[in-house]
Amino acid sequence: MSDSLQIDQGTLVNAWQQQLPEYLNAGDSARVLADQGDPQGLRIHINAAGHQFYSFDFACSYLDSREVRVSLVDVERGGDHIDESGEIVQEMARDYSRHLHECAQALHRITDT
Repeated sequence: MSDSLQIDQGTLVNAWQQQLPEYLNAGDSARVLADQGDPQGLRIHINAAGHQFYSFDFACSYLDSREVRVSLVDVERGGDHIDESGEIVQEMARDYSRHLHECAQALHRITDT
């Protein structure tokens, strides 16, 4: 029996789009898209709530039916690319990465069949 992901990408995107808001901070918004270069991957864009106008782009790839790898791709502030090494940005990125892992765990009901 293979432990590879047995769900189509469109269904996965829709499931994430519905589930993810439950794991984000109040006022945050997210957009989940299929990763065109990875049939088992997603691209997730998160707009952080508040007056800082931060947005984060993550790549989320399923390693198998239960485990995901989350990578920070880009951070913007007010539409401009910014240095991702600042402490505030790193803390926010870690927080969002944790939320993405929590969302993936909640979706085991559809990915781990």
